[in-house]
Amino acid sequence: MDIKISDILDASAVCLDLDVKDKTEALVRLIDVLATGGKVRDVQELKRVILEREKLMSTGIGNGVALPHGKTSVVDTSLAALATLRTPIDFDSLDDKPVSIILLLVGTEGNVGMHLRLLSRISRMVGSESFRSSLLGAKSVNDVLELFASYEEERA
Repeated sequence: MDIKISDILDASAVCLDLDVKDKTEALVRLIDVLATGGKVRDVQELKRVILEREKLMSTGIGNGVALPHGKTSVVDTSLAALATLRTPIDFDSLDDKPVSIILLLVGTEGNVGMHLRLLSRISRMVGSESFRSSLLGAKSVNDVLELFASYEEERA
């Protein structure tokens, strides 16, 4: 069974118009939002994993999108959190452009294959200019969730 982004992106982990000043603040806020869902056993460890991964190489993939990610044993299942930003921020992106969409993906230590498939799926989605525009234009969390579900349904 292949997992979808729409299966792991909970409404409580979607932040529209998030106001942050830099990459670290954005990452910490998204991790904190994920932690409120009760599925993260050790928030400090998750912050360490994500921030360490980001130090290795920026996850700003271009076109105004960042895809921070990491694998850890402090979750039992893959989780995602999404933010659209009020003001784009520098993310040391590959194309040197600021980021206004951040999708955080947290995977389990034991399921690298699924983690890589989810990263690939997200990359394809945010690679679409119409998807990015729709995401940035979303007026509600429900709009975001419907956008992911319909995009994945079309490509199932």
